[in-house]
Amino acid sequence: MPLGPVTHASHAQYVGYYDGHKDWYFATDTSSKAQAKAMHINYSKALASVKGAPRQFFIEGKQAKGQISVFGSEPGEDDYNPLWEEIIVTWKAGATPVLLVKDDQIDSLAKAGKLTERDAHIVFNAPIIKVG
Repeated sequence: MPLGPVTHASHAQYVGYYDGHKDWYFATDTSSKAQAKAMHINYSKALASVKGAPRQFFIEGKQAKGQISVFGSEPGEDDYNPLWEEIIVTWKAGATPVLLVKDDQIDSLAKAGKLTERDAHIVFNAPIIKVG
């Protein structure tokens, strides 16, 4: 049963890596007021209480050419959830950035002391809409 008239709306699409391929996603809500304002999306205080969501990595500072965010899961995986814990990744001084395309790659490089991972304490509602 239809819920009402169907209309088409424009919504910004973003791209992130998961296990070496690109996935497309929408950003709809965030637990950060500043991020909501900057991205023109909804602020949701309640999202801040979500724990255990998969990670989405955002690389700050120096980075390899073509770097985009990296997902820790995707639709079809047991732990997929459209809510993400934002993790900020930065390369350590003296490290040569490489293109980051997998969460396991990021974790390995952090363990090897090449980069750091920092929990941004932001939960982001960003459903993946197309697996690449």
